[in-house]
This record gives sequence, structure tokens and C-alpha cells, in this order.
Amino acid sequence: MPTREEIRLGNNGKQNRPKKRHRIRNTILLILALVVLTGVGTGAYAYYKMNKTITKIQNPSQMTKKADKVTSAKKPVSYLLLGTDTGELGRDYKGRTDTMMIMTVNPKTNVTTMTSIARDTLVTVNGQQMKINAAFAYGTADSALEAVENLLNIKINGGYILINMGGLVRMVDAVGGVDVTSPLTFTTEGDDTQADSKNQYSFTAGQTYHMDGNEALAFSRMRHSDPNGDYGRQMRQQLIIRGILKNSASVGTLFNDSLLNTLSNNVQTDVSTTSMKNLALSYRSAFGNIKQDQLRGTTQSMGGLGSVEVMSQTEIDRVHSSILEQMAE
Repeated sequence: MPTREEIRLGNNGKQNRPKKRHRIRNTILLILALVVLTGVGTGAYAYYKMNKTITKIQNPSQMTKKADKVTSAKKPVSYLLLGTDTGELGRDYKGRTDTMMIMTVNPKTNVTTMTSIARDTLVTVNGQQMKINAAFAYGTADSALEAVENLLNIKINGGYILINMGGLVRMVDAVGGVDVTSPLTFTTEGDDTQADSKNQYSFTAGQTYHMDGNEALAFSRMRHSDPNGDYGRQMRQQLIIRGILKNSASVGTLFNDSLLNTLSNNVQTDVSTTSMKNLALSYRSAFGNIKQDQLRGTTQSMGGLGSVEVMSQTEIDRVHSSILEQMAE
């Protein structure tokens, strides 16, 4: 992979691209890999560090034991992936879940589907209208999960995975950067979401970049210059997460102290070690075949809530039916 300077100079008209990898991983694999590696002889100290990290990120809920039964029986399983917008997970201010995705994993069809939900989706929680990203801020991860279930009339049977997107810089740097192909041409300069960025960056559609943490954060945060708004940002966030997972595959990287410390401070989940092992053993093929979807609405202005995304019943029914199909045994 050439440097950005080499790309700018032309590199003799050629650019070396990394070989495409057929197995595309998603957020859950970052956690699963930590468990799978316990059996490859990495040594007692490596196991100690890994186990300490797993213990710190786990927060069992009422769903945990039920999910263990589901994965032990090798049935389709679903998770809610949540990304908070600022700070570390131990902070007093929790932040809102600006990234929300339902992930279904079906070992029968060997397909994993990720369905994004816009952060400004209008929902009603305890009789009060709010944006869906506020359900976590005013409650817990379970509150966010319940809001998603009520919106789509579904049941999530695996649990949740909460990631602090503010830790993205440290996570990307810990794995040595990420290689990402930009889906559009844009510059971060003048975009108010980049007010706290150390640098401004420009990207060209179809161009592959090796990004450090700050560049990856700028790439994934931009929203106002994207013709698809927050929907476009959701897809770019997924590209960064996939890049992190690609570079986390080696034993040396996974047991890097910097990465383990970053994970322990920036990930929480109610998925048990039992379910992680079950997923690693019986669901692996499904993780290599990922499909993507989005719940898409229309933008409306609503009083004190400002701009919201209103989902039509037709769109809700479509996603509801799609998820039920994904979960069919």
C-alpha cells in the first residue's frame, strides 16, 4: 500500500492495492477472535491478558443464559450493535448511540445480515417521543434494545454489543491503521462535525487509503457533505470497523497490549464466553457472507426534537419481514 504522498505523486501511474479478502468480518468477530485464540497455544500470560479483557467487557443480562441455549442449539441468532458518540464507557456522560445496527447470523443459510437504523429515527419510549439514539442515553443498553424491538416488532435473542466510537482513533492505531476505499469524493474542511479534528482530510471516490486513527475518525464522522446524510455515514463507519477487524486477525496484533487496553475501555457486551465459543465453532461460515440493509425514512422537522427520520409503516414492515426471514430455522 503506497503512502498518501506516493499516491499524490502518481507512483509511476500504478498503485499497489492489497489483495481482496473473501472473508469479511464484522464487529462480533473482534470479540470472538479473542476467545478462539485460547486454543492455539499462545501461552499462559497471553491467555491471562485475553481473559482479563473479556471479563472486563462482559456485563451479563437476563438474556445471557437464553442466548447461550440458542447458540448451543446452533439456531439463528440476532444482536444489537451500538456505537456511542463520545468519551469512554466509564464516563459519567454516556453519550447517545449514534450507530445502531441489528446483526442476524444464520448458520443454516450461512449468511450474516447487518441492518442499520438511523440515529434520528422517531420512536416513542414510555409514552414520550424521542430520537432512537436517546433511548440509551436516558436508560441503558437494554432500553435501546427494547426501543428497537418495539419499533420493528421483533425479538433480539442474542444480546447487545456496545462500542465507544470515541475510542476509534486508539483502536485503529493499535492495529497499525486500516486500508479503506472511499465510496465518495469529499473533504472534511468546513464540515462542523470535524470541529475537534486535529487535521482536515480529502478523499476521492474509488481511491484506497491507509488511514491512521485520526484520519479514520474524520472519514467515518463526516455527514453533511454526504448526499446520503447519516445513511452514508453508517456505511463509512462499517468500512472502518471492517478494516480494524482485518488487521486484528493475527495473534501478534490481537495480544498487543495497546489493542487489549483499548478494547477493555471501549467495549461492553452481555454476550457470554459460552456464546462466543459457540459462535466461533458453529457460525463461522456465516461470518464470511455478509449482506447489508438499512431502515430508511423521510426527514421531517418536529418541534423541540428538531430534524427526525420518520419511518413509514411500509418500510417498517419490509425490515420486519426481512429480519424474520433471516432468522428462519
